[in-house]
Amino acid sequence: MNFLAHSFLTFNDGQIVGQFLEDFIRNKDRYSFPKDIQDGITLHRAIDTFTDSHPAIHEAKKVFSPLVRLYAGAFVDVSLDYFVANDLHLNSLKGWKDHSLKVYRVLHENYKYLPDNFRYMLTRMEQDNWLYNYRHDQNIKFSMRNVLNKAKYLEKDIPVFEAFLDNKDVLQKCYDNFFPDLLAHAKAENALLQLQK
Repeated sequence: MNFLAHSFLTFNDGQIVGQFLEDFIRNKDRYSFPKDIQDGITLHRAIDTFTDSHPAIHEAKKVFSPLVRLYAGAFVDVSLDYFVANDLHLNSLKGWKDHSLKVYRVLHENYKYLPDNFRYMLTRMEQDNWLYNYRHDQNIKFSMRNVLNKAKYLEKDIPVFEAFLDNKDVLQKCYDNFFPDLLAHAKAENALLQLQK
């Protein structure tokens, strides 16, 4: 899952911070944060593990794997944020706007915990309102281009965005078969975390 989905699958402000931090910190540093942030890091990992093993995600990867092989999961993650952002069963359009603003506020309130590389990205994320704008094709194109630019072994002109556009119906079905299961899993994981307090 990508930024929007991870931020949505949280149950308190600390978990929002932890969900974002997980990809930006070393494993040994995770215990230096307050418990709620640690829980967000743990939840992020549980979400990723569940996602990687789900049959619908294996189907979604088939859209991208002929083009990018082992990088298919990264492009599925970006694609799923598009479907989360357009899922009005989860939230209204206004609700997504409010959610995005809340996430940025919480991250700024916890700025002291954010590593420099994340702070730099947060500035860009907030300026262009990535979280809210994942609903638009062009923002998915931008995100996919970023993945291509960061990937060491991929050509920069691989038509992954075109594959996304051409297979939206397939990816939508995969999302529909996957996300309710993920939401239930995240709630169960959070309940376990709360028992550990």
